[in-house]
Amino acid sequence: MTLRELVCPSVLTQPIYEPGKPIEQVAREFRLELGDVLKLASNENPLGPSPLALEAVRRHLAESHLYPDGGCVQLRAALATKLGVEAERIIVGNGSNEIMVLLAQAFLRPGDEVVFGAQAFIVYKLATLLCGAKPVAVAMPDFKHDLDAVLRAITARTKIVFLPSPNNPTGTANTDEELAHFIAHLPEHVIFCFDEAYVEYLEAAPDMRAYMRDNKKILCVRTFSKIYGLAGFRIGYGYGSVEMIELLNQVRQPFNVNALAQAAAVGALQDTSFVAASRRVNQAGLAQLDTGLRELGLETYPSKANFVLLRVEKPLEVFEFLQRHGVITRPLKPYSMPNHIRISVGTQSQNERLLAVLGQLAAGPEHTCLLKERSTP
Repeated sequence: MTLRELVCPSVLTQPIYEPGKPIEQVAREFRLELGDVLKLASNENPLGPSPLALEAVRRHLAESHLYPDGGCVQLRAALATKLGVEAERIIVGNGSNEIMVLLAQAFLRPGDEVVFGAQAFIVYKLATLLCGAKPVAVAMPDFKHDLDAVLRAITARTKIVFLPSPNNPTGTANTDEELAHFIAHLPEHVIFCFDEAYVEYLEAAPDMRAYMRDNKKILCVRTFSKIYGLAGFRIGYGYGSVEMIELLNQVRQPFNVNALAQAAAVGALQDTSFVAASRRVNQAGLAQLDTGLRELGLETYPSKANFVLLRVEKPLEVFEFLQRHGVITRPLKPYSMPNHIRISVGTQSQNERLLAVLGQLAAGPEHTCLLKERSTP
């Protein structure tokens, strides 16, 4: 028998996550120098990693022969102080992705349903299918979550609802009033996973702790990959009720977070000046890109995160043109967005370079058809 005949049937149809192209691959493919390639594809912090995180990593390098703290005790204590909750209500994962997969593994059975937005983070769908459950995608008018529509999509079979705010890849966010109404009307049998990966970029973050005190079945997940600049360390965390965290720990693998990632996260939490600077650079970059893209006659959408959504006529051709000029972006066909590209916010000079390359594309007679004019003034 072949391996394909032996494997679990669902593995054969399981979608594979498609990451943004790495710098090295683009440099080789287009014969560019590594230093000439700009990656604006994966919503990484253009300022790099937190300096205090790197200092903490250097201090711990000599202990790399030891297993990491399996309970992430020091990091959970630091997070408990930051969040104002007990450490027992916090779980740490190999990126926030792992925590969402743990949630699926702990609670989903074949036949269960999981509800999320049609243009929301694709990992929600992947985690659902991995556990044999049914994904239920809800339409997102104007690429924003219609929370009343999400509530209407819930059935007796619904086990989990995933909601990100701000949403990746559209950059939209729901208001506190919308979230309060939504949570108040969630049925008792539904677990609500609130994805706060980009929460630090909001001017004011919703306080989910109050809803948790009302005995709602809520798990919030966050990451160190974005504003803290620790994407390469793969570390995130979740917080909820003590019972929720205990159940997730039942399925968590031992030593799931390496020691250097834990040290980096503890250091990053102390780096408030870096977080503030990252937020300032991002706000300025959003305004710079919005102005520049509009001046090129391109259609964009308001973003609350660290990326912008761009509508074009032929995104794959635009994507390839940008790559040939050393700028990596992210086409969004896997998100059922065949006419859109996501662009991460860079530094001022990086944004200027992106806009200059797009300007070349818009001005070139052989490429003008690739860019879609704005549908509204």
